[in-house]
Amino acid sequence: MPGIAFEDFTPGAVIEGGPLTVTRDEIVAFAAEFDPQPFHLDEAAAEATFVGHLIGSGWQSAGFGMRLLQKHVFRGATSMGSPGILQLRWLRPVLPNDALRIAVTVESCRVSNSKPDRGFVRFGMTMLNGRDETVMTQAFSVMFARRDATPLPPRSVSLAEPARLVEGTDAERINFLGSAPIGTTRDLGGHVFTSEAIVAFARAYDPQAFHLDPGLARETHFGALCASGWHTAAVWMKRLHITRARDIAHTERSGPVPQLGPSPGFRDMRWLAPVYAGDTLRYSCTLTAARRTATRPGWGLATHHNTAVNQHGTKVFEFTGSVFIQWEPTA
Repeated sequence: MPGIAFEDFTPGAVIEGGPLTVTRDEIVAFAAEFDPQPFHLDEAAAEATFVGHLIGSGWQSAGFGMRLLQKHVFRGATSMGSPGILQLRWLRPVLPNDALRIAVTVESCRVSNSKPDRGFVRFGMTMLNGRDETVMTQAFSVMFARRDATPLPPRSVSLAEPARLVEGTDAERINFLGSAPIGTTRDLGGHVFTSEAIVAFARAYDPQAFHLDPGLARETHFGALCASGWHTAAVWMKRLHITRARDIAHTERSGPVPQLGPSPGFRDMRWLAPVYAGDTLRYSCTLTAARRTATRPGWGLATHHNTAVNQHGTKVFEFTGSVFIQWEPTA
């Protein structure tokens, strides 16, 4: 890839970048598309929630981190993608008018054992706001081309015709976390990734060649236009809320609906295969653990494992997350 190479990184180096100022309109627009919770959408509605005021979606914060990473660490160039995120923590919310900056440490560098034209760089990233408070930390790896190696040929890709999806009508009862059955899987439905949506998301959060331009993408090792990994993650959140809206309506008929709070983060996010323009992903969410919180009476922390499978039955995405949910009904 022109502009950046594996050899440009040295273990121990620290790269800083920013600021990026976040607007209220950006927060609300992202939330309306991907994460429509009251504390991301409206100041008045946020007052009655776990959070109490308007904040940005954590998934959008990850996208802002990617934008800063591409500009300052990748020097505005294109990497060879990332196999995933080891761990991400949302430590403080991003607020309207926050000026975000990053400090990125190069933790290790290794040449690929199976593909000698590339290497893996492991990074640790800290995102701070204008008050020098840490809002997010992230440990992750990125692939970069080796400068003097002969590149392997791009993979051969046959793009799928976008499917016509019909939104499901199924609905399930939402349990308070204290009585939720561990091991239950909720099908979140499908989503078609169009080239227009892939490019629009990339322009806003991940402007790398294989996400932006079909012609340039064909020259990369991906072989065709593919979605940002953060786009596939944001769509998981979108599908969760679409499905949850049906479940809320169903649950309201017989009793109170547990509130959903913010997430402290996730681990072991893996992008297992590219998501190409025209692909249809089907998402699911499995509750794997639950515990009552000591600091927030009436609330608990849920652990959930999530996957996405494409139209060929190939698992392309997975991660283990956590989120605050009401433990039991209030008196």
